[in-house]
Amino acid sequence: MMRRDGSDQAVADTSNEGQGADPGELMAVGRVVAAQGMGGDVRLLPLSDFPERFTRPGPRWLQAPGGAPRPVRLLAGRPVPGKTLFVLRLEGIGDRTAAEGLVGHHLMVPAADRPTLEPGEFHLLDLVGLQVRLLPDPQAPIGTVTDLIHGGNDLLEVELSDGGRRLLIPFVEAIVPEVNLAEGWIGLTPPPGLLDL
Repeated sequence: MMRRDGSDQAVADTSNEGQGADPGELMAVGRVVAAQGMGGDVRLLPLSDFPERFTRPGPRWLQAPGGAPRPVRLLAGRPVPGKTLFVLRLEGIGDRTAAEGLVGHHLMVPAADRPTLEPGEFHLLDLVGLQVRLLPDPQAPIGTVTDLIHGGNDLLEVELSDGGRRLLIPFVEAIVPEVNLAEGWIGLTPPPGLLDL
């Protein structure tokens, strides 16, 4: 979850993160990007502003690209100092080869565990797939949000309709003043030259 002013909002995560046998609908909260060391640990890029999802032991799910989610238990997790990454130890992953086999997998939690949002806050993953329109006349889409770069400043990766060129758009209210989740689009007021990069 994030705010459009670019700051993370510290809100208590009151989720029970999969305590029931049937998790129902799942949502991705991170992506495995690399193995860490030789003992089976993995590096994870978070897609959630709640570090408890990566540090608190308990049930999670892993999903390979195009695959079905499978249950896994998070044994331990810690942030990587100076980086927007976490190192996780997962049950049953005991060596580097097994860890490397998880690269590209998403870490999942039950979608019902989402914290309640305040005005001006959004779940990052809800933005992927939204049409991008120019304001003040938001009739024709100019592209689609395809990814999120989550770091010091959150960036929306936008694939433009005219040839598939991709741009990174800062997710700040001055540039993205309108987010219309109900209708599936965001409105941009880009500074001169931003769309020409």
